Amino acid sequence: MNNPRLAGRYAKSLLGIAIEQNNLEAVFADITLLQGIMRSNPDVVNLLKSPVIGSDKKGKILAAILEGKISTLSNAFIQLLTKKSRESNLPEIVKAFTEQYNEMNNIHIVKLTTATAISDELKAAIVAKVKSDTGLEKIQMETAVQEELIGGFKLEMRGNLVDASILRDLNDVKKQFANNEYMHSIR
Repeated sequence: MNNPRLAGRYAKSLLGIAIEQNNLEAVFADITLLQGIMRSNPDVVNLLKSPVIGSDKKGKILAAILEGKISTLSNAFIQLLTKKSRESNLPEIVKAFTEQYNEMNNIHIVKLTTATAISDELKAAIVAKVKSDTGLEKIQMETAVQEELIGGFKLEMRGNLVDASILRDLNDVKKQFANNEYMHSIR
């Protein structure tokens, strides 16, 4: 069950302890690793959310997956979550931690969706253009491929969406034809 308030509190606590122990970058690297594992393997998320598997078993599985890959602070945090039976909230906590870290470091996420994969040079050019147009210094780009767009792109940043896709253009033309009064009078 989603609980953004709980996830935010746990993420804020982990962020605070990491700053206090001067271990923030290591913890962020651990969280990024964990996020990558959950994205590439949805079965891990299903395991964490499963009511059939006990918290202790989930803790052992997580420990086996992450053994030797994460810092002691991150490991202790995950053990705390399993002890409190909050491991099902781990995906949300990871997301909340990343958002809080980015906000603290003034990093802005730009989501670019295209019909086909784009080159690194084009990504760099888009980041440079966004930086020059917005005046922001730290931008992290997330890319996705959505073939339905046919061509063009969608760019999302700070709650704003720029849809310059062929799919949108075709939908606009379709609406114009649907609202065309002359077509109805000819019939």
